Amino acid sequence: MAAKTTTSRKKTSASKAKTAKKTTTKKKTASSVAKTELTTNVTLEKKKVVSKKSVKKTAQAIREAALKMAAEKNAKKTPAKATAKGKVIEFNVGDRAVYPAHGVGVIERIDNKEISGTIVSFYVMRILDNDMMVMIPKNNAKNAGLRELIPARSVAKVFKVFEDQREVKIDTTTWNRRYREYMEKIKTGSVLEIAQVMRDLYTLKKTKTLSFGERKMLDTARALLVKELALAKEVSENEIETTIASYFSS
Repeated sequence: MAAKTTTSRKKTSASKAKTAKKTTTKKKTASSVAKTELTTNVTLEKKKVVSKKSVKKTAQAIREAALKMAAEKNAKKTPAKATAKGKVIEFNVGDRAVYPAHGVGVIERIDNKEISGTIVSFYVMRILDNDMMVMIPKNNAKNAGLRELIPARSVAKVFKVFEDQREVKIDTTTWNRRYREYMEKIKTGSVLEIAQVMRDLYTLKKTKTLSFGERKMLDTARALLVKELALAKEVSENEIETTIASYFSS
């Protein structure tokens, strides 16, 4: 009986050992499966991230290509504006131009931007007096008043405006009304209109002390004229200022 009991116990122990071994094996297998799933998930996530980046790069490349193609297409469809003499006005990077109420500037670059689904080209212009950057739509440049500098031969016409001081009739109404009238002339960007503002204020200065607003207006008109006339004549600004002062010295 004792021998049978011992044999039975050994069998039970062996059975338990086998069961424990199977359990351990199952645990290892489950752990291995879990690791494999984790690795697979990480790999999939990495692929998703890479895929998203690739999609973004591709979309950006397509967008840039579309902008370029649209800009080229618009350039072919929209001819450059022409002057009365038939000369085409087309500004390029590095060209100098005049923007009303801001003065002379340089075209720094030409940008294409998408606005409401339409590609619009802009002149990006740096104003020489203060380095301010302004953006002017190419297709609206003429309406905005963007123009070339006056030729040297036209400078004499500006000085002729200063000679006609005897015909000046200063509006005797309030300064606010005169201010609006002068601002409208300055906003035209015309050197002759600006010269008239400058002439009128210099004439008024002979009869009364200019107000702060009037002095500011005079300074604005003088700065706009001096810069453009100096560049047109290819002389220093000091020389132009001296010439202008000679018309109002008496």
